[in-house]
Amino acid sequence: MKFEHVFLGQCILKFRVPLELFTNLNEIYESKKKELPDATKQLAGKIIDEKSLVYNGADTSKMMRHNFLSQDMLQWFEQVFREYLTFMRAEQGGMKINSIWVNEMKAGEYNPVHIHQGTLFTGLSSVMILRLPKSMGPEISRPDQPMNGRLQIFGTGGGQFAKTDYAPIVRVGDFFVFPYDMRHCVYPFFNKKEKRRTLVCNMDVEYDSVASRNIS
Repeated sequence: MKFEHVFLGQCILKFRVPLELFTNLNEIYESKKKELPDATKQLAGKIIDEKSLVYNGADTSKMMRHNFLSQDMLQWFEQVFREYLTFMRAEQGGMKINSIWVNEMKAGEYNPVHIHQGTLFTGLSSVMILRLPKSMGPEISRPDQPMNGRLQIFGTGGGQFAKTDYAPIVRVGDFFVFPYDMRHCVYPFFNKKEKRRTLVCNMDVEYDSVASRNIS
């Protein structure tokens, strides 16, 4: 499985989503949107349409267990996250999808700086680009450095020559994977006619940091 990587103290891997999976995810969201559980009460986003596709944690007043995806789809996510752990030589005791949901942003909506967690504090999160506006709208200033609608991920490293953040120019079909505790955000955009649609998958990982120190 091909991917690109970016190191910010911690690592981000960027994959491309297979066309069939990408198409099916969009179709499921669009055809079942009215019956998908509302996820806004347990998410950080300032977004009206946040709909859950999978929840595999404990039942709560905010969310009950459910799954709208096929086993083949879930296995693809597991394969990608396993690829990340193999690349990082991270010894793990087990992994389980905790949740998958879709954020569909309209003009002016945004995701503030936040981190993720599932049932466990250790794990991997992700951002999949399902749909993008043709234009993010006019930049308030510095159009030569556009940030409208931009995903930005912040690293834990520092120093004068360190790369400390990552704000990629994304394409539909991109899939970014990174640890739960990497801070990230999405800036608002100002195109009132189109929407920005992304999918997030959280994977709990039983991680043994002591065992991983001995892997060369």
